[in-house]
Amino acid sequence: MKSLTPFYDPSISYEENYAQGPFGLFRQLDKAQQVSIKPSKFLNVEVNLPFGQPAGPLLNANYIKAAFAYGFDLCVYKTVRTKLHKCHPLPNVLSVHPNGKLSCNLDTVLADTNYSQPLSITNSFGVPSFAPDVWQPDMADAVKSAGHGQCVIGSFQGTQGNGEIEKDYALAAKLVRETNAPILEANLSCPNEGASKLLCFDIDKVERIVNEIKMAVPDRPLILKLAYFADDEKIISLLNRVGSIIDGLSTINTLSAKPVDAHGHPALGENRKEGGVCGDAIRWAGLDMVSRLAKYRQEMDLKFAIVGVGGVSSSEHYHQFIKSGADAVMSATGAMWNPLLAIEIKKNL
Repeated sequence: MKSLTPFYDPSISYEENYAQGPFGLFRQLDKAQQVSIKPSKFLNVEVNLPFGQPAGPLLNANYIKAAFAYGFDLCVYKTVRTKLHKCHPLPNVLSVHPNGKLSCNLDTVLADTNYSQPLSITNSFGVPSFAPDVWQPDMADAVKSAGHGQCVIGSFQGTQGNGEIEKDYALAAKLVRETNAPILEANLSCPNEGASKLLCFDIDKVERIVNEIKMAVPDRPLILKLAYFADDEKIISLLNRVGSIIDGLSTINTLSAKPVDAHGHPALGENRKEGGVCGDAIRWAGLDMVSRLAKYRQEMDLKFAIVGVGGVSSSEHYHQFIKSGADAVMSATGAMWNPLLAIEIKKNL
């Protein structure tokens, strides 16, 4: 597949992308083609196709509106916080070139600006967020922009240092609820918020967070965004604690790696020797998590929805995730470099 111009420009800052983007075809809404298909239900919300974009690429309402125009029917508004949180300096996105699939063992990978297919990238942003007085009205605008069979999911996370992390997650959930987002997603898969590196691996803390969110916002479906779990016992423990409380699990976010330049130096800078990798090289991990969650969902007689994410860049990949047990599928890297992806999947149904 020939790469199109990405709708997020890796060569400029996050703030510039926020203010000036989206780019490429996402600027040309008249080029979008609507494909009519029979709607289905996702968490009791009607959607044309249970396919869209996860937390990350859709920075604000302008991005969400473009994604809807190009047929991405489930759009996750980029993760927000209860207060301003600055982005890491450039570079934030680089192409990475692992040998085949990336392992979950912190591989060292070459990183550069050669964005060639099949594409994998490292992204290192630090989960930036504008203050609520900026993102709340913008998210509300995005929610209102949803057409028939389309839905905005509001992603949020707590921040260390804002008192108890559980309380900050609950406050963030309430602020997202005020935008009228019909579905909430708690991001538990980014580094530096948990006792064991990733918050989603700290099962005790996850249980406390889920209970606080559900008490604060009982009237909205809640999805948890997860990383890759190498250990089945950890998945079982998570499901035993919260599987009957939450409404969905979205997986995976990224696999961590060590991106280096051609000279072997940390490509993201000496202060960021690790970065999350997404795209083609992690599809195996997304599919693996979906199939394992589907297996335990059935065995434990649970009802949560599964959102499959990781390396989706074709209609074939979409169907692989559905066959593995996903109720919905999302694409970040694939969609960013091919804004026509949702239209292509719909045409190939």
